[in-house]
Amino acid sequence: MPHGIRPVVRAGHPDGVTLPACKPSPVPSPVPSPPPGAAGPLIIGHRGAAGYRPEHTFASYELAARLGADFLEPDLVSTKDGVLVARHEPEIGGTTDVARRPEFASRRATKTVDGQRVHGWFVEDFTLVELRTLRAKERIPEVRRGNTLFDDRFEVPTFDEILSLAAQLSHELGRTIGVYPETKNPTYFADLGLALEPPLIASLRAAGMDRPDAPVFVQSFETGNLRELSASISVPLVQLIDNVGAPYDLAADGDDRDYRYLLTPDGLAEVSEYAHAIGPCKDLLIAPDGVETGAVADAHAEGLAVHAYTFRNENRFLPADLRSSGGPNDPGDALGEVLRFVRAGVDGLFCDHPDTAVAARSA
Repeated sequence: MPHGIRPVVRAGHPDGVTLPACKPSPVPSPVPSPPPGAAGPLIIGHRGAAGYRPEHTFASYELAARLGADFLEPDLVSTKDGVLVARHEPEIGGTTDVARRPEFASRRATKTVDGQRVHGWFVEDFTLVELRTLRAKERIPEVRRGNTLFDDRFEVPTFDEILSLAAQLSHELGRTIGVYPETKNPTYFADLGLALEPPLIASLRAAGMDRPDAPVFVQSFETGNLRELSASISVPLVQLIDNVGAPYDLAADGDDRDYRYLLTPDGLAEVSEYAHAIGPCKDLLIAPDGVETGAVADAHAEGLAVHAYTFRNENRFLPADLRSSGGPNDPGDALGEVLRFVRAGVDGLFCDHPDTAVAARSA
């Protein structure tokens, strides 16, 4: 498959149009800041604009930029032949049409991913050429029925293509569109001989983006690969922090430090040795009852920026006091939730609906 931009959907063009191919190149300015007159946190298009298009598709990424996102966020996994592609997890049955492809029926398998048994089809069992025959679909159709209109229309993008897309959109929109890749399940892929970090570094360097002021953040829920990356590349690194469990690399080594530990003063001090920011689950910063935990101030005191996840418009994802009278999949007061975090001083927001965060940032 040739590299360069793949067909993507533009507003008003449901069948998509093809952007001209372009070599990934440095985007025209340093790490993005909010637009003039809209001081506030960076807006990260979580898997693109996943509230409006199937996640990790060219359509989702492009729409995120057009809705005002400063960064596009791909989750990176590896094909059998070592190519980084964007999927939410190694198992691709939930995000592609592979289950309907009889030629791949024999590849259904059961594997252990980060200690959990998972059934389905796995990206590492497909070459890029084979993966290109599949089409993406909405991961949570029971929540986002409207997104199913776009099922089976888009290929799985590579990381290099996402870098190209960001560069092209930066040129077209006249502002920097950054990239915010996550290394998904890095221990799992390393154990398969498909470590994610070498091709990630190679792609960033080929795009001229391995520099401290590049519009790039690299994130991970594990700690060990971030420590290794901190000695290998110059871009800012982000330690993701869930509200349950522990980084898998620590748990696999018998280390009893969990995610909650990473938000303690000692934990934040350790994180600051290799990362520039933390990416905590939003409930760790402001509890569902609206009470701030103090974690934002603690992280800032350690010199760490705070990028909170994940902001979504639907009632089921909102605290009880901000839900509308509709059903769980109807929109609630998502703007009100984002405003709470803006006022709490967070530095970045992972958003499925970037336009909601843009409105809050401008309020």
